[in-house]
Amino acid sequence: IHGVWPDKEGTLLQNCKPLPTYIHFADKMLNDLDKNWIQLKYPERFARKEQPLWLYQYLKHGSCCQKVYDQNTYFSLALRLKDRFDLLRTLQLHRIVPGSSYTFKEIFDAVKTVSQTDPDVKCTKGAQELHEIGI
Repeated sequence: IHGVWPDKEGTLLQNCKPLPTYIHFADKMLNDLDKNWIQLKYPERFARKEQPLWLYQYLKHGSCCQKVYDQNTYFSLALRLKDRFDLLRTLQLHRIVPGSSYTFKEIFDAVKTVSQTDPDVKCTKGAQELHEIGI
């Protein structure tokens, strides 16, 4: 998971006011996020305690839907969407696995089978590697 980004008629919303207060997670939600929304840039202990990635994402994007989703609901939605669309499993079912080469169309079509809409597939500039899939 990279993030859940609310939009309004195709316009990405971010850094909305007022900024919400972030409450550090504990217990089951902490474990669920730690397993599914990994904070790879940070040492594990620091990441679990300070939660910098989740804090950043919530203030930047969660702030724009706080009237509809409180913090727990926002992150629960992210986890449900990950399970619903399960992109890693979808790619595997279409025989798309790390370490091999595939066309943009092969990846696009595989993701579209679960998203039911055109995904936003991005590759790394200068290197022919899959970078991000937006749905």
